[in-house]
Amino acid sequence: MLREIRDMGFEYAELSHGIRISLLPGVIEAVDAGEIKISTLHNFCPLPIGVNHAAPNLFKFTSSDLRERENAFRHTTKTIETAARVGAKLIVLHMGAIDMKDYTDKLIDMVERGEKDSPKYEKLCNEVMEKREAKKEKPSQFAYDMLRRIEEQAAARGLILGIENREALEEIPFESDFGLFFKEFNSPTVRYWHDCGHAQIKENIGFINHAMHLESMAEYQAGFHIHDVMFPGQDHCPPGSGMIDFAGLAKFAKPDHIKVFELSPGVAPEDAAKGIAHLKSLWGPV
Repeated sequence: MLREIRDMGFEYAELSHGIRISLLPGVIEAVDAGEIKISTLHNFCPLPIGVNHAAPNLFKFTSSDLRERENAFRHTTKTIETAARVGAKLIVLHMGAIDMKDYTDKLIDMVERGEKDSPKYEKLCNEVMEKREAKKEKPSQFAYDMLRRIEEQAAARGLILGIENREALEEIPFESDFGLFFKEFNSPTVRYWHDCGHAQIKENIGFINHAMHLESMAEYQAGFHIHDVMFPGQDHCPPGSGMIDFAGLAKFAKPDHIKVFELSPGVAPEDAAKGIAHLKSLWGPV
């Protein structure tokens, strides 16, 4: 896997939340041999023993169950240790979610059917905003307490924690809360991680303006997950194959930001290469 990434011209790779623990010795061997460098890890990495599929939300920081939160802490600690071992700079984190039904997929389906301007759509949007505001206080407190513990460990190893914007409406921090969040966690260790696809889906269902949100996070920005979106909600496509205005986002991408192409496993290598070339033509060297 890492050789294939290197052979596509990449000096760095991200270890994502689908890395089984059995793969880790081979990864470390490749890193130690100088075959590839690791820029970032995505929590949880490696996966807990017995878990064989990508599971970034397996244990939630926001859970009301203390045992689940402690499992989240324990496995995030393992991610931090792994990141230090392979020389990564940053760990991408999901902060958790409010316990409520899934509105996101329903709204995406309604947008796809052309129902975005309907009274029912407006009612659902108001409902989700009211419910998540009413329910967010305790889960957010659990997550913030967890982040303080994790921040201490990451800082001791010189690692950055990248707090990722999420596509699901129930996941925290909400875009409207990011400003207050980074006033509370305004340190070199806790930074913002922008997922282009997630932000575009949120724009498509009417909750944010992609470019305006990214601009508002400029002070805290550490890097990007780069992928395109086929309207309204199919993400992890190669840049240029979907609807994201990467040219309009170019001014927010700085040389010191980490840029990770996060493409679907089903994307053919030639399509990935075409998308990467498209992004570079707009953003310059990445």
